[in-house]
Amino acid sequence: MAAAAELRLLEKSLGLKPGNKYSAQGERQIPVLQTNNGPGLMGLSTIATHLVKQASKEHLLGSTAEEKAIVQQWLEFRVTRVDGHSSKEDTQTLLKDLNSYLEDKVYLAGHSITLADILLYYGLHRFIVDLTVQEKEKYLNVSRWFCHIQHYPDIRQHLSSVVFIKNRLYANSH
Repeated sequence: MAAAAELRLLEKSLGLKPGNKYSAQGERQIPVLQTNNGPGLMGLSTIATHLVKQASKEHLLGSTAEEKAIVQQWLEFRVTRVDGHSSKEDTQTLLKDLNSYLEDKVYLAGHSITLADILLYYGLHRFIVDLTVQEKEKYLNVSRWFCHIQHYPDIRQHLSSVVFIKNRLYANSH
């Protein structure tokens, strides 16, 4: 999904009125938000953070200094690791790392959903939707987190819902 499409989804989930003008710049198609006063804002994380502040939903950026830093860390992860992947092996490594991190966490930062969860959800959607049932089970913590985030009101919107099997077909006979 192109960054401009993700930013439009984010705008809608934040309750902002559509109408921002987005373009892409350079070989890597870095998103640019055209502003009325001055130069445009450049970069997915920068624009997304601006939209959160515009919507007066700063809690999505973290509530403590540490949470804010962790949100920024995961926004950087999104741009460098998710958007920068180039092979199936890269995707598997990314999912393995994320799966380990989420082992004892419900959200990426703190105890509630943040911008990091939302943008990572949008960035991973194209990979998760193509995983087999076995692969989803291999990355159980990622699957749990992804399923949780996709059920937040207004986050998934028109994106296809990813189905996760919650019960095993055959019970152990002990």
